[in-house]
Amino acid sequence: MSGSVDVPAAVPLADALRRGERVLRDAGIASARTDVELLAAHLLGTGRGEVLAAAVLGRPAPAGLTELVARRAARVPLQHLTGRAPFRRLELAVGPGVFVPRPETEQVAQVAVDAAAAAVAARGSALVADLCTGSGALALAVADEVPGAEVHAVELDAAAHAWAQRNVAALAAGARVRLVRGDARTALRELDGTLDVVVSNPPYIPPDAVPLDPEVRDHDPGVALYGLGRDGLEVPRGVVAAAARLLRPGGILVMEHAEVQADAARAVVAAGERFADVRTLPDLAGRDRMVVATRRGTAGAPGDVGDSRP
Repeated sequence: MSGSVDVPAAVPLADALRRGERVLRDAGIASARTDVELLAAHLLGTGRGEVLAAAVLGRPAPAGLTELVARRAARVPLQHLTGRAPFRRLELAVGPGVFVPRPETEQVAQVAVDAAAAAVAARGSALVADLCTGSGALALAVADEVPGAEVHAVELDAAAHAWAQRNVAALAAGARVRLVRGDARTALRELDGTLDVVVSNPPYIPPDAVPLDPEVRDHDPGVALYGLGRDGLEVPRGVVAAAARLLRPGGILVMEHAEVQADAARAVVAAGERFADVRTLPDLAGRDRMVVATRRGTAGAPGDVGDSRP
């Protein structure tokens, strides 16, 4: 017909997934197939299972998939493109300005969850602090999985605090998670000597150990990566000192670190003899990724702040 305009035929979803997988694999992304399926799911507002079913049924690819694949091939984090990061039973809002929670931190959460649950079983409630909370992942996981836990989440960085605030509100956790904008080293002084658990995934990368992955190096905020000091453990030292102040005698510290820092992290916690049973625990891949310790002392002992709760 005269004056008609040719409209390009829609690309079948199955073909778009295969093409996207090739593009991402060529860009060096090991999870190429998973990533392209998740990008399609994000655009379609559905899950991966529904994406695969739609591909089998010959449905068209969603508009914008080619552009998102190109951005992912440029090593923009998948979570920045979807705006979401799964963490245990939760989905967190994330994006530029906040550290994207990693699967290896889920085991750190598990140790904190178990310690908080033990406190609830023993005393009917648990007081927990998540220092350097970032997106709020650890604090929200404990609150979600331990009824009876009251969680205090501390974050100094303005951008990360805004993301945590968004997640606390979105997950309707305001009654169980108190978010504080402040320095992890000095915050929550009104709770000194009363906490059952202090958990933290602080920045711990040394200044000369720049991450190789572009997603981390170029997109995670430096304030969430580099722990200051020659060994990267200056911020963790502050977290340990705060935990010694905050925990009741018998309270538990759980702190993430790099695999190569296991010995150094134990030494940081053991210094000053404020903690007993200082040990390294692995993540789900078997890598040494956290130090766990018990606050020394007994309630009312000289030099210790006793448990002031009734």
